[in-house]
Amino acid sequence: MAKKLHITNNIRRLRFFANEMTQQQLAEKVGVSRQTIIAIEAGKYSPSLELAFNLAETFGVPIGEVFEYEVREPGN
Repeated sequence: MAKKLHITNNIRRLRFFANEMTQQQLAEKVGVSRQTIIAIEAGKYSPSLELAFNLAETFGVPIGEVFEYEVREPGN
């Protein structure tokens, strides 16, 4: 079986350190709905590469500080 990629994000933490930016404020800055931000934060939706880079640029950090990944063996 193929290995599975597990992606996590630090958006909630980054919003906190960005003057407690709200989900709505972030959504407006990157041009998506608040529901999209909620889904990304919860790990229920993977953003497009363009949106991922826009999020990183909005926070002024490398994309690796917004999203992290782990390769998992099948069954883990």
